[in-house]
Amino acid sequence: MEVQKRNTCVVPSFDLTTGTQGNARVNVLDRWMARKFLHALGSPPLRLTLWDGTAIAAGTSSSPGGMILRDRGTLWRLLKNPLLHFGDDYSAGRIEIEGGLVPCIESVYRAMQQTPRFQRRSQPRAYRRHQPRLNSLNGSRHNIHHHYDIGNDFYQLWLDAEMLYTCAYFPEPAVSLEDAQRAKMELICRKLRLQPGQRVVEAGCGWGGLARYMARHYGVKVQAYNISSEQIAYARQRARDEGLAGQIEYIEDDYRNISGRYDAFVAVGMLEHVGPDHYQQFGQLIDRSLVRDGLGLIHTIGQNRAAPLSPWFLQRIFPGSYPPTLREMMALFEPYDFSILDVENLRLHYAKTCEHWLNRFETHREQVREMFDDAFVRAWRLYLSGCIANFQVGDLQLYQLLFARPGNNHIPLTRRYLVAP
Repeated sequence: MEVQKRNTCVVPSFDLTTGTQGNARVNVLDRWMARKFLHALGSPPLRLTLWDGTAIAAGTSSSPGGMILRDRGTLWRLLKNPLLHFGDDYSAGRIEIEGGLVPCIESVYRAMQQTPRFQRRSQPRAYRRHQPRLNSLNGSRHNIHHHYDIGNDFYQLWLDAEMLYTCAYFPEPAVSLEDAQRAKMELICRKLRLQPGQRVVEAGCGWGGLARYMARHYGVKVQAYNISSEQIAYARQRARDEGLAGQIEYIEDDYRNISGRYDAFVAVGMLEHVGPDHYQQFGQLIDRSLVRDGLGLIHTIGQNRAAPLSPWFLQRIFPGSYPPTLREMMALFEPYDFSILDVENLRLHYAKTCEHWLNRFETHREQVREMFDDAFVRAWRLYLSGCIANFQVGDLQLYQLLFARPGNNHIPLTRRYLVAP
C-alpha cells in the first residue's frame, strides 16, 4: 500500500548553481568565512568541516563535536542568518552533526550567551519579531492548526498514554514519563486544592488529559476550551470511553469566549500561544471567571529577559509562540489585583521531559518518515534537541504561578499540603 505523505513543515529549496557546488575546492575566502562564522557564534568548541574535508576549528582543535557543511551555499547562508538557515539546512541534510546534536547545540548556546550579537537583551514588544502572524482570533487558529493538527497518530507515537504535551514533574529522576506526567497533574490539583463538586475551567486543554485527571480523581466538573479540532475530537472520545462525559465538557472555541464563574482557573502550556498584546485581556477573562475565593494556576514556558524566539522556530515549528518573562506575566495579575501565592520553576523537569520525547521520537522515526518525509524527521529532531539544550543552558524556564484574590484567606500557611500523605 502506498503511503500518502502529509504536506507540512516544508523546508525551502535553494539554488546552489552559482559557483556553490558541493565538490568545489575550498578557497581562501571559504576558510575566512568559516572562521568568521565561528567567531560570530562566540567561538564555541566545535570543528567546522567543509565540503572537501577541510576542518576549521574554534576553541580546542581536539573538540569531539562539530558541523559538516555539504556545500558553499550553506556556509554563506549560515553567515548571513544562522538562526534561520541552520534549521533549514540541517532539515534538508546539507548540515550533519558530529558528537551529538544536543551537546552541539548546548555548546553553541553557551558561546552565544557571551556574544554581543546574540545576547538576550530585554526588548519591549520583542515577541513581534519573526512572527508569521500574531494571535488574533483568526491568527490563533492558523497558528494552532500548523502545529497541533498534523495528526493525533503522530503524537501518539512519542507522547505518554494520556497525550500530555507539556512539562512533566519528576519526583525521582528514574520515574517513567507516564508516572512523571501523572505527578505533574497531581501537583497542579494539589496546588488548586480541588474539592468534589467544584467547577473548573481550563483554557487550552490539549488532548484533554488534565481535565480527565481532575474529573476522575477529584470529582470536579470541568469545562475545557481548545481551538484544535483534532485534539478536541480525541478528548471527547476519551471522555466517553472512560465514562467521564458527564463531568467534562470539551468546547471547541477560543479561550477569549470562556463564560461562566468557576472555583478554579487553569491554563497549562497555553500562555505561550497568547502573546503579550493579549495579556491584559487574558487577565480580564480570569477576573470575570473566578469566584471570590477561587484559585488560579498558570503553567508556562518563560524566559529571564524579553527576547524573540528564533525565526526558524517561529516559521517552521511554532508560529505565534512567545515565552513571557515573570515581569510580562504580571500584566495578567496587577490590573485585577490578583495575589501571587506561589511561583515554582520546573526548568530541569522540562529538559528531562524533552529527553523522553526525543528518545521515543527516535524510536519511531521510520514511522514518522512514512507519515511525512525525511526533512520533517530532521526538523522535529532539531526542535526537540534544541528544547533540551535551551532548558539545560537556562535560556528557557518553566513557571508555575498560583494566584488568588487578595481577600482570600482560605489558603494554607505552609506548603505541606503539596506533599502526599
